[in-house]
Amino acid sequence: MEKNYKLIVPNIKDRQRIDKYITVFVENATRTKVQKSINMGNVLVNGNFVKSNYILKPYDEIDIELPVPDKQEIVPENIPLDIVFEDEYLLVVNKPAGMVTHPAYKNYSGTLVNAVMFYSLKKKDSLSSLNGFERAGIVHRLDKDTSGLLVIAKDETTHSKLSDLFMRHDIEREYNALVWGHFRNKEGIIESRLARDRKDRKKVAVLRDDEEGGKNAITMYEVLKEFDFISLLRLRLKTGRTHQIRVHLSSKGHPVFGDETYGGRVPHSVNLTNNIKSQIKNLLETMPRQALHAKVLGFVHPRTREKLHFESALPEDMQNVLRILGA
Repeated sequence: MEKNYKLIVPNIKDRQRIDKYITVFVENATRTKVQKSINMGNVLVNGNFVKSNYILKPYDEIDIELPVPDKQEIVPENIPLDIVFEDEYLLVVNKPAGMVTHPAYKNYSGTLVNAVMFYSLKKKDSLSSLNGFERAGIVHRLDKDTSGLLVIAKDETTHSKLSDLFMRHDIEREYNALVWGHFRNKEGIIESRLARDRKDRKKVAVLRDDEEGGKNAITMYEVLKEFDFISLLRLRLKTGRTHQIRVHLSSKGHPVFGDETYGGRVPHSVNLTNNIKSQIKNLLETMPRQALHAKVLGFVHPRTREKLHFESALPEDMQNVLRILGA
């Protein structure tokens, strides 16, 4: 099966090959797959056949036909779950770092959905299929390497009502993060428009004032404690955009410690004495992922109307970093 795409090149100034350009702006498009499609004549520029090394010009119109991989079977897997709360309508689980929330390209096993499906079948329970079988019960998500609390719906009505709460921002969500450096203002609000990075669609970027599009994102932060070159933050979300906290903090020069995607694995604004270099190396070995944890989740139960509030302790890797820092 094939899927068709149409791209219109903006007024670019850099020289960009068409095969590289397509891999950035088309999801799951590997360079090998793109080059094969170009060689087969399935990629046209302004209605004409091109080669893989074609250099794009401003306002080129690209028509693309790419093969779509067959959907993989999603199999229930006996993976331990940290269940914080459960009733007949929903589950609240504490997701560990390193676990993908739901199956997707190249991640069809070992996900939270695989684990929840097994748990549900074992109990002869149900899961909402509102977002499709591959996202059974999933109302919202956390990045693979972000730990913390997630709510899962068991039926479509509960799922729909929970989704409405998220859309109206009537969900209490609080995160803890370890970040590079110290903030001048110990509390504040970060607000900007976010969109997919033009050069790397796996990343999200803050748009400049003169750029169009994007979605508004609001993050509130409070400094809880400061160490020599790291701060512990409390963060609350007014919106829930992809990578929002990570992008916002990086844009302010304080990336989340350990975050390879947004600059969190290199020192920021520190005096690199030999002692500090050694300490940083030790800390990064302790924290191989972004030090970000979804600590608090609260909402009014969509069926019982009960006010629910859950808190999750910092995971061991973040606690180890704090111990090394002398907390």
